[in-house]
Amino acid sequence: MTLCPLRGSPSRHLSLETPHPPQESSRAYTGHQLNKASQRRAQPHFCLHTFGKKMAYRGSVKPYVNFNAKHDAEILHKAMKGIGTDEDAILMLLTARTNDQRQQIKAAYKKAYGKDLVSALKSELGGLFEDLIVALMTPPILYDATLLNKALKGAGTNDDVLIEILASRTADEIKDIIKVYKKEFGNKLEKDICGDTSGYYQKLLVILLQASREEDVDEGKIEKDAKDLYAAGEGKFGTDEEKFINILGNRSTEHLLKVFAAYKKIAGCDIEESVEGETTGNLENLLLAVVKCTKSVPAFFADILYHSMRRAGTDDDTLMRVMVSRSEQDMLDIRAAFKKKYGASLYSTIQEDTTGDYQKALLYLCGGQD
Repeated sequence: MTLCPLRGSPSRHLSLETPHPPQESSRAYTGHQLNKASQRRAQPHFCLHTFGKKMAYRGSVKPYVNFNAKHDAEILHKAMKGIGTDEDAILMLLTARTNDQRQQIKAAYKKAYGKDLVSALKSELGGLFEDLIVALMTPPILYDATLLNKALKGAGTNDDVLIEILASRTADEIKDIIKVYKKEFGNKLEKDICGDTSGYYQKLLVILLQASREEDVDEGKIEKDAKDLYAAGEGKFGTDEEKFINILGNRSTEHLLKVFAAYKKIAGCDIEESVEGETTGNLENLLLAVVKCTKSVPAFFADILYHSMRRAGTDDDTLMRVMVSRSEQDMLDIRAAFKKKYGASLYSTIQEDTTGDYQKALLYLCGGQD
């Protein structure tokens, strides 16, 4: 029994109109074949979460049980063979496999058919759906490195991408990104960032690139750090940006959470309010991202997803980037944070803002209705 029906199967056309109950592996599948496949997906495993802390796996995409790369490669080949393309078979299969499994399918496809799977997919698909499928086929670290390169090398700098990736990724992920970036693009990531940025914003980006946050809580520094942050902003005329970036860029997550609590007692407001009042522009956005990720990475991404869809027009680049990069990380928690803050489910919001095969694939990555 396979996840994706072959072309001509009664289950080829999906019904995504009726929301499904919130389950970790809930997918809007139709037919006995797909319901059985959905049940196979509910297999727990683990991942690294905020700043290297190990937590239970909370992704919506989980390793497919009884995985067979050769068989999946055959399904994809048949989906692209002849006149027309079975987009449903492609999206249903690839959104139900982890990135590691997709890489195995890619290798099996090349071995069986003598051509690159990604190139074949690109020749058959188009538009946003093509972009999403290509993103899903890219190894996560290479995906981040590529996003950073495009952010730095395009017309102008896409600071949103720099801030999002460097504020949210774990220390190990950042170290891997730096290595892959050098290998793929021939330059040092830090050098490219320094060439496109300046000032305290640049300094904090470079600090985050070092991926060397302190690991412990220094009880003796909590009160001092809180007072130093207050003195650097609310407690003086002007702002000591150096103090902000040094403390927020280097202290451990657990330490910073205690500093933020102490800061609120001293200043009478949350640290975010002080950052907004004392800094501007990219530095403000980066400091806020660091604070938000310290408190909750899923809540940080819930905000990004909401704003990607609730402004004039949909920011598909951002929507796609987050849905792909967080599908194996913390999508279940992002969904919960989204519903809690905005009162609507991520699933229904995506339904309202997108269409076609692109929409179907995004909904599958979302993993279910809340």
